[in-house]
Amino acid sequence: MEVRLHGMWASPYVIRVIWALKLKGVEYEYIEEDLSDKSMAVLEYNPVHKKVPVLVHNGKPVVESAVILQYIEDTWPDKTPLLPEDPYERAMARFWIDFGQQKSLTYFAFFLTSEEDKHKTAAQVLETLKILEEEALGDKKFFGGNTINMVDLFFGWLAYSFGCMEHISGVQVLLPETLPRLHQWTLDFKQEHAIKENLPDSTALLEHFKRVTKRLKSSSNKFKPT
Repeated sequence: MEVRLHGMWASPYVIRVIWALKLKGVEYEYIEEDLSDKSMAVLEYNPVHKKVPVLVHNGKPVVESAVILQYIEDTWPDKTPLLPEDPYERAMARFWIDFGQQKSLTYFAFFLTSEEDKHKTAAQVLETLKILEEEALGDKKFFGGNTINMVDLFFGWLAYSFGCMEHISGVQVLLPETLPRLHQWTLDFKQEHAIKENLPDSTALLEHFKRVTKRLKSSSNKFKPT
């Protein structure tokens, strides 16, 4: 049973797939892709979006991280379940995954916002994270209860890359004072073995974010009216 993962080391979409494979104990080959010069394999396996991650299982490609995680869960259901057995609990997990996907642009705008709008954007992010803390996490250790589930994997990027966004924007949001339970979750999440052993280097990640921010802001300025 051959499993290959085409990815890029800093992509949160790729990292959540790596976590899922590690939690399931699935052996796989990892292939690092240069997104500025994508391989023929990525273009062939994902002709629609031409993006990573791409999971190839027995020669068949699966794309988009949400779809890949569900595929992993369905293909290896007996190895560390990532979704609850109860139908209602499964539905709630999918609801919060969808919530995270819908709010992705809010997070993205956080570290690209202008100096004059950064506090307004930070307030919007804080409001979203409070909903996540109060309604999804509650008093549980993980979104999955006592163990990590798929919702934890979807929001796992908050535990390691959100700090880079805060650094670049100059505004801190996810603090023990503002979001105590969610902040504690980030600490607990990063201590889990499968997560801890598969986190990107924080210094390299910050430099990556700086390069991305500079490139995106430079591109947006080209289209501003003069």
